[in-house]
Order: sequence, then structure tokens, then C-alpha cells
Amino acid sequence: MSRIVVVGIGADGMAGLTPASSAELNRATVIYGSKRQLDLLDESVIAERRDWGRPFRDALYAIRDFDGDVHVVASGDPMLHGVGASLIGLCGADRVTVLPHVSSVTLACARLGWSVQDTEVISLMNAQPRAAVRRGGQAIVLCRDGSGPGELATVFADAGRGDSPMTVLEQLGGPAERRRDGTAAVWASTPPGGVDDLNVVAVRYLPDERLLSVLPDDVLAHDGQLTKQSMRAVTLAALAPRPGELLWDVGAGSGSVAVEWCRSGSSCAAVAFERDEVRRARIAANAFMFGVNVEVRGAAPEAFADAELTDGGVTGVQTPAAIFIGGGLTTPGLLDACLQRLPSGGRLVVNTVTAESEMVLLQYYSNLGGQLRRFQHYRGEAVGGFTGWRPAMPVTQWVVRKP
Repeated sequence: MSRIVVVGIGADGMAGLTPASSAELNRATVIYGSKRQLDLLDESVIAERRDWGRPFRDALYAIRDFDGDVHVVASGDPMLHGVGASLIGLCGADRVTVLPHVSSVTLACARLGWSVQDTEVISLMNAQPRAAVRRGGQAIVLCRDGSGPGELATVFADAGRGDSPMTVLEQLGGPAERRRDGTAAVWASTPPGGVDDLNVVAVRYLPDERLLSVLPDDVLAHDGQLTKQSMRAVTLAALAPRPGELLWDVGAGSGSVAVEWCRSGSSCAAVAFERDEVRRARIAANAFMFGVNVEVRGAAPEAFADAELTDGGVTGVQTPAAIFIGGGLTTPGLLDACLQRLPSGGRLVVNTVTAESEMVLLQYYSNLGGQLRRFQHYRGEAVGGFTGWRPAMPVTQWVVRKP
């Protein structure tokens, strides 16, 4: 069986490689990599050099189907947001050997005196700068090119993180290594110039407003149409998000449930369906402020037209692991359309406060089973010089898993 050997290389080129990595490159007959990484190889490497080209996926298939051993040169640690994991996923771990170099993340933390385990790693290779917004903590952001630091600063300042200290580190580990320090607010107005494409940005998010619990209502923009904090807590428990899963939030209102879903676990994402244009803009703003991945679409079930079922799953919109319906339940065909597009084993959670919507729920519950609950919450409020209980509207919730 032919072997695929992935060799990590730093900005210091061949001089920084271990003997084992150098030996692999010296025996190679064909080496794939980006032009920047291939240019780091010296004359001792006589193999044919092949640039990745476009689309990148075609090069991965070419490596998989190569007749004989093939080598790949990659930046830093190929298993950290790198090609190593992609090749293992495509070709299997038994065919791929990875020889890592010191990662840019480890080098950046060493320069800053940060512990790696306390530092989040965010890659913008396939994401927009808004994906790096956080409410606190510290992160190393892997940028696509030299425009990344300025774009990040603008996004952070717009998200209320203008006081955040930022450091751009270029050509880490190489002879041209450079460090520049600033703040998001300063760099948003005057971005650092001439930043090398090989850079990472270290940021310590200020003010630190991290919350691990369900968010208070007043930190979300809304017009009153949002699932309140106490109900959001029990709704998230019913939805039971797992890492990497997708939620459809139907009748999203302010998008509060979609935002909480994304905050709850690693790589969780959501699609919010909302009829009102103003509310759609508000959902996007809430997602931006918390740096979460929420795609905003129009009214359901009309917007489901881009999510037609096929033999391979759902096209247009990724198959949801769970669907939450927070509004519009009496819309003709809505509940049937949601159930149709929910995969086997998927979870459906519906909250309602009106008698008409409750009648719809009871009918489906009698046919499909699941769990039916009613929640009643009270708030303590002043009654003259005393305190009394003010009831919120009772919420009926139906939870069901599709067979």
C-alpha cells in the first residue's frame, strides 16, 4: 500500500526540520504543497514539486489516487486546522503519516507568555472575521492573509470589544519574524500596514463578559418576541445540543434560541427562519454580537424550498439534528414540513402560548406521542409596600424524536 507522508515546515525552512522530516523530503519523488511552502525547500530536495492549485479538493483526490508514495509539505502542525486531518479523513489513518513542526499557535503563546491550554484557537481559513468575536478570554486567530488583522480589529470594535489588546505576529520562527501590538479600536481606524500573509493575531477580549449559563434577556436585542431566559433554559435542555449539530429555529423572533444553541457546544450552528424583515436583521445582529454561526432565512415553510429532500439527505440547507418552533405553529403545513425535513432520530421541540396552537399540538401528540409539558412561571413584583407574584403566560411544550 502506498504511503502519504505529511511534513510540517516552519518559516525557518529546512533548517528547522528534524532529521526524520528532512530524510523524508530528501527521499521524496513528488511533493505537494502551496507555493510558499514549496519555496522553503532547498536544493537538497530533488523531488517534483506540485502546487495545490484550485480547487484544493482536486489535489487531495490526486494524492489519494497517486500510484506510489507521495509527500506533502504543510505549514507548522498539519493536524492543527491543516491538511493532515483532511488527508486522514479522505485516505484513512493507516495510509497517512504526519511529521509535525512546532505550530504557529505554540510559537505565538511562547512569545506572549500565554499557556496554550487556556487559549482558544480560531481559524479564518474558511470563515469570516465575525466568527472570531468572543465575549471574553483570549485567542490565537489564524488569518488568511495580511488584511486579516485590520478586518478583525474593525469587527471587534463594532462588537463592543474595542479595548481588546491585539498582537499581530508575522513569519513566526523565521528570520523575518515581526511583532506589532495595538488595540482593536486603534487598528480599526488605522490598520497595521504591510502585514505579511503568514501571520496570526493574538487577542485578549475586553471587556470580559463571558457567561456559561443561559443569557439574560436584556443582553439580546429584541422587540419582546423572544423566548424568555427561564424558558430558554428548559428549551435548550429539551433540544439537547451536541457538538457540531445544526438547529433550525423556526419563527425565530430575536433568534435567542438559535444563539443559545450555538453557544452551547463546539461547532454548533443554526439556521433561523423568520417572516419579519426587521426581526431578521435583529437576529443577524444578535448572532454577530456573540460570534455565533446563525444563517438567517425568510418565512417558513416557504423558505424550506431550498431544502428539498434527496436520497443523500437535504440539499440547499444542511440537514438539521433538531428543529425548534417558537412561532407560527398555526401556519398551514408548517409542522408537517418540519417533520418531513427532520431526519430519523432528529428532535423536534415546540413551544406555544395560545389555545389555537395548543390544539394543534394536542392533535400531533395524540398521533406521534412524545412528551407534553406545561410551564408556569411567576415573578415577584411590588404590590404597594409588599411583594406579590405576577404570572407569566403559561407555555405548553411538545418534545418528540422522529422514528
